[in-house]
Amino acid sequence: MDKEKIRILYVDDELNNLNMFRASFRLDYDIVTSLSGKDALEQTRKSSFHVVIADQRMPEMSGVEFFEKLLEEDPEPVRILLTGYTNIESVIDAINRGQVFRYIKKPWEEDDLRLTIENAYEIYYTRQALKRKNEELAKMNADLMRANEELNRFVYSASHDLKAPLASIMGIVQVARMEGEEHEAAHYLSLIERSVKQLETFIQNIIDYYKNIRYQENLVEINFDSLIQETIDSFQYYQNISEIDFDISVQQSTTFINDDFRMRVIFNNLVSNAIKYQKKKTTDKKINIHVRTADGIAVIHIRDNGIGIPDEYIKDIYKMFFRATEVSAGSGMGLYIVKEAIEKMHGQISVASKEGEGTAFTVVLPNRN
Repeated sequence: MDKEKIRILYVDDELNNLNMFRASFRLDYDIVTSLSGKDALEQTRKSSFHVVIADQRMPEMSGVEFFEKLLEEDPEPVRILLTGYTNIESVIDAINRGQVFRYIKKPWEEDDLRLTIENAYEIYYTRQALKRKNEELAKMNADLMRANEELNRFVYSASHDLKAPLASIMGIVQVARMEGEEHEAAHYLSLIERSVKQLETFIQNIIDYYKNIRYQENLVEINFDSLIQETIDSFQYYQNISEIDFDISVQQSTTFINDDFRMRVIFNNLVSNAIKYQKKKTTDKKINIHVRTADGIAVIHIRDNGIGIPDEYIKDIYKMFFRATEVSAGSGMGLYIVKEAIEKMHGQISVASKEGEGTAFTVVLPNRN
């Protein structure tokens, strides 16, 4: 394994000892020296060290007292104590208080001290590797808990959202059989169609959710004119779609590259919401779709003059299964999937909405060209 050069802080109140240490090890290690514990603490605040070596007998602040203060500020460096004590109880006390890796009797021998430094660095390196692994495990555990919570919500919502339209269909069929009136058939078929569309939308959201998590990026050239037209065409079966005036503007002077699947997910969901959450009784239904590519980004604005979102719900609209209104029987997954897709595309999304006046989403995506 490749390891960086060992950085050592050596603390001793005798200048001759500092010079001797530097002369012995300067070719092998990065060395910083200090004449006092106070100065050494300042050094540790400015730089990081793998190993700190301190003499025990120093005026104002002993080696152990220095280590105690260092432990409070920076416990990462491995500590080695130099001592002339022969009293074992004093040595044990020093080790316990300063959490010393090893003590070395003075005068030190070069080979012994070198081996101790190398062993101390192995301890430091192993601790750091373990710390990184623990952080990775903690993140993985948090991600797993988040995924498990989402799965629980998904199972609950899926069972409800799948059962409700099916129950509606079965109920309508039974009523139609009992009444048997031909003139009522169109009405019942319309209700069945609505329930089937609910199922279709929910199933498509499940597919998009799965693909967004699993699929690798498919970077291709995006033609926004074609993409927008295909998106609008896909909603021609929506009731009253002909009543909506679409204002489309695309300023695309350069080749724009990004993920095709996730781009379609974004447009499908945002345009679908703009259609579904129109005011039912107004005759002036409008949806503006404006795209501009420049300076390595695409800026997408999708605005409607529909029912809008209450202020208190804005912060929650990207949560899975959250629905700000019961006006339309959505799954509550659309904006969650959009947000996840945009993050995977390294982009950003923002929303501005006023209840009763409409909603505008702005998406900024990088050109991966």
